[in-house]
Amino acid sequence: MARLCEEFTLCGLPSGGALGGVESAGPDRVIVTHEDRTVTVYKVSDQKPLGSWTVKQTQKISCPAVYNSHTGEYVVVHDHKVLRIWKDEDVNLEKTFKATVTADIYQIHTLPDTEPLVLFERGSVRQLDVLLSAPQQEIGSVLSKDEVIRWSDTLLEAGSPVVLLVTEKDGMFHLYVHKLNLNIWHKFKLDSGEENGCPLCFVLSFKQEGIVLMCLYSSGCIYKMPLSLNRNSAEILPQSLLLKLPSCKDSLDRAAILVLDETHIAVLGAPYSQHCTVKDCLSIWNTRFQTLQAWKEFPEGSCGQLWCYCEKLFVPHGKVLTVIPFTCETSSLATVLGKLKQPDAAVKAISTVVNWNTLLHGELAAEPEQTPYTPAEPEPRRNLRSRRSQVLSPQSQPVSLDQVLAEIQTGTKEEIDEQLKLLLRNLQKPNIQLIIAQIATILVSRYKTQVKFYPQKVLVNILKTRMLSYSLCPDLMAVAMDEADYSLLQLCLQLFPDIPEAVTCACLKLFLSANDSDLEKITVDLGSVASYVKFNRSSLRAEKKMEIVENGCSPLLLEEDSCDGKETHGPSQFDVKLTCPVSLKRAALLNEVLLSSYSEAFLLPHLKDLSVPQVVLFLQYVQYLYAKHCETVNIKLPGKRIPTVSQVLDWLSLLLDAHFMVLVMATEARELITHLHKFIRSQVKFYSQLSKIEGSLQNLRRLKPQTSDGLYSIEVIKIF
Repeated sequence: MARLCEEFTLCGLPSGGALGGVESAGPDRVIVTHEDRTVTVYKVSDQKPLGSWTVKQTQKISCPAVYNSHTGEYVVVHDHKVLRIWKDEDVNLEKTFKATVTADIYQIHTLPDTEPLVLFERGSVRQLDVLLSAPQQEIGSVLSKDEVIRWSDTLLEAGSPVVLLVTEKDGMFHLYVHKLNLNIWHKFKLDSGEENGCPLCFVLSFKQEGIVLMCLYSSGCIYKMPLSLNRNSAEILPQSLLLKLPSCKDSLDRAAILVLDETHIAVLGAPYSQHCTVKDCLSIWNTRFQTLQAWKEFPEGSCGQLWCYCEKLFVPHGKVLTVIPFTCETSSLATVLGKLKQPDAAVKAISTVVNWNTLLHGELAAEPEQTPYTPAEPEPRRNLRSRRSQVLSPQSQPVSLDQVLAEIQTGTKEEIDEQLKLLLRNLQKPNIQLIIAQIATILVSRYKTQVKFYPQKVLVNILKTRMLSYSLCPDLMAVAMDEADYSLLQLCLQLFPDIPEAVTCACLKLFLSANDSDLEKITVDLGSVASYVKFNRSSLRAEKKMEIVENGCSPLLLEEDSCDGKETHGPSQFDVKLTCPVSLKRAALLNEVLLSSYSEAFLLPHLKDLSVPQVVLFLQYVQYLYAKHCETVNIKLPGKRIPTVSQVLDWLSLLLDAHFMVLVMATEARELITHLHKFIRSQVKFYSQLSKIEGSLQNLRRLKPQTSDGLYSIEVIKIF
């Protein structure tokens, strides 16, 4: 996912708003070259100029200034042939180094740990130090007559500089690749096509598959062209469509694109949606999933210029140069379709907090105004006479903490349970949460040394106090998983707000691998599962027997994959009424996992540990849950502790993202994946139709202003 952060203004601009260029000058520094006669160095974080230099009034800067990191010098070209070189301590630009060359300069490019490269307008390239050693040397011509450079960039291949430039002549575009050290030229033809219009801007991208040249055409299509620097010149450079921007019927006047990372690009000068009327927009797109991530409009207009340094976008618009920081996270299906935060209803809270002051300094440091622990069922009020006359039985006598701790070490499970009840009934100390954690830790430690000792009932009573969390006793859930105590694990998932994702996935794996016969013997809180899980409904869809399977793909399922029929909102696209694939008790346990809080960055690696049968079973249950959600008008199932439709879709996305390749190859998952694919296609088509209806209603609203027809009226709208 990508996000645009709060913007700030770096400097003001003249009325035109265009710049000669913005180049990096080291960490947190940029060089801003104005189109008139000025070069200014800014510290971005402070938004302050560090220095400014201006050429004479009769002179004009012809290409952006750059910074030579080798020598700590700035280089600029004015009047196409005059080079100026200076440092930060130089005040007057006229007193700095000056060199005049014999040919017009198009651009100066910089590369890390490499001397700056000077590109001339006729295509020749020289290193700056070589050029300065003999400024009057003859500069040859590489391009043909009337062929002009439209774009250029540089890169390093095995430490050697390579210059790339795109030229235009009579509406034809060519790409030149020049390996400087070997003095080798490659020339490729760009296939623009009449339907694409003319190329507007280019950008280089370095991906895992190699070097890719991206081009934005006037039609709004962005094409990618893989480059192989070792092959010979080809007649036409192959290209494939990367992204189609919406509502680009008319040619774009000014546009720019930048590559932010392997899956995100920034586009300036094109609308971000078909409903956007402002063309001067900055948008970030995910090219892997073809989704819009963030956008910002510039109603005052932009000049189609865009730069990016140190995760900051520099956009001149109106009369200012704006800096917009951005963030890009690793792209995955879960982050695009799912949600990183769970609904508030699924977030659990502990009733009290630990008094660390008491823990470190003893009871004397406890604050007197703290509320003491009160039992769940408070003792009814009695008058003073009845209290004095009451005779306390031995079982109701209060017990001390030391007595309970001593009993835990050697007593039986029944004795420990009785002593714990007495302690909780009479305990009035403010650090009750620490005492509960200490008791639970001792019980777990005793279990590790005495395997036959498992005080299940005592641990359940401790959990029901709601004074325990996972961090206070981390080994409790591990012990419950060793004993396959499903009821205790369910209680932990309900009450603990801080369960790590690894433990959540371990519980999920245990719930999916449990035998139905074992689940029938245990006691599980079913909650409201029985309100939507029904086993007496037979499936209306006959099971299809795949007799012919070619290359792991069923022709029958592919023929079914059509979305041209009637559109509906629910899962009726499957033409099937699903039956629950799991039992009631397993469904209740799986619901606790679906309701648990998580961070997908930590959850995804652990989800990959699930086996294929477990993933298929879990996907079938999640699909069944979504089908039941869609049967209701409110998209919400009755009862408590039922996953919401958003949680169901989040987990569906997480499972597909973690096991996508495995599910595609697994035979037992073929039918399930086919149904999910068919359903997603139909949903996309369904919501696209809704968008068309929404647009039609908006047009009707604009054509016919709102009028008051009295207290009651009926109006019929016909949409043709």
